[in-house]
Amino acid sequence: MQPLQAAENNLPDFQSCVAGLKDKALQAGISPKTTDEVLSSVTFLDRVIELDRRQPEFTTTFTDYLGKRVNEARISKGRELLREHRELLDRVTRATGVPGPYLVAFWGLETNFGSYFGKMPVPSSLATLACDPRRSTFFTEQLMAALRIIEEGAITSDQMEGSWAGAMGHVQFMPTVFLKHAVDADGDGRRDLWNSLPDAMMSAGRFLESMGWNGDYRWGREVVLPAGFDYSKADGRRLPLEAWRQMGITDAFGNPLAREPIDAKLIVPAGHRGPAFLAYHNFDVIMGWNRSEFYAIAVGHLADRVASAGGLQNPPPEDLPALSRDQIIQLQETLNELGYDSGKADGIMGSATRSAIRAYQQDQQMVADGYPGTKLLEKLDIHARPEA
Repeated sequence: MQPLQAAENNLPDFQSCVAGLKDKALQAGISPKTTDEVLSSVTFLDRVIELDRRQPEFTTTFTDYLGKRVNEARISKGRELLREHRELLDRVTRATGVPGPYLVAFWGLETNFGSYFGKMPVPSSLATLACDPRRSTFFTEQLMAALRIIEEGAITSDQMEGSWAGAMGHVQFMPTVFLKHAVDADGDGRRDLWNSLPDAMMSAGRFLESMGWNGDYRWGREVVLPAGFDYSKADGRRLPLEAWRQMGITDAFGNPLAREPIDAKLIVPAGHRGPAFLAYHNFDVIMGWNRSEFYAIAVGHLADRVASAGGLQNPPPEDLPALSRDQIIQLQETLNELGYDSGKADGIMGSATRSAIRAYQQDQQMVADGYPGTKLLEKLDIHARPEA
């Protein structure tokens, strides 16, 4: 199988690649009938390659991210659906340990409660990406899984629609996740994540359970840090809740933290002026679904709001600077030149970059929260635009 060259829509090359994918499917034990019916109909989708290559000009601030995903309309709809589907959600909770508000939160963030699954034909999307060299191995595996899903009768190939990258159904499972974790909860003999809410919710619960969801605890909580707090502690380390308590951290209302035998890590997604969170084990489980701290906080906070909790006591500031990837590269290069090791200048605000920022802030007698705030950017002569 010969992958296409990057960004090249050459029909003969695509057809040659698809022929190779057919051979691979047959070798994997997928029937000749399914292989031929599905792969003979796939088309190259330029739009998929465009979306795969697209990088946002500006990174999203926590304020913007959370505001767009946890808003009053979504909270209200989530509460309504929690009441409407209480019996089903309670059944999933009994079976998996995952409470209903979390299931509703994932549903809300993934497809806005089933209102939009994506309109891309999944077989063609995955074949296009499998024939592109950038992530050919990963998407070839996803395509083979999609063929197995079609072969088992879960859905027909012409009805298999989803995101440009192949995520499908109410909870946007990738095909390999579908094969491993989707279940038939309504007893109709099919695992249908598009048309059966019982199948979708139970499958989401089973997936979270498989990653170690702990039904005895929540995802985490908003907390208040004492004056003069050492933000170097917000480096991903996990400490017993009692240790955080002894540092003077309280809950969001100023009450002492509970004396529970649980570990937590401290997260300050918007720097020292924004909210702080202690994240428990289930936070990492949520990140097993999507490797984004912003996403995991949004799921947890939306679940809290759906369960009738109030908003954040310390909302994120509205004036956070939005950096472009080029500006993040400039920041990394500048820090490296000054002797603060931020790793490779790749435009990604990872742990090495935050550690370098923290070290620079300490030397400059700034609050060392590892966040690229306006004051730090001005010192380094990096001009970011304010969040719109």
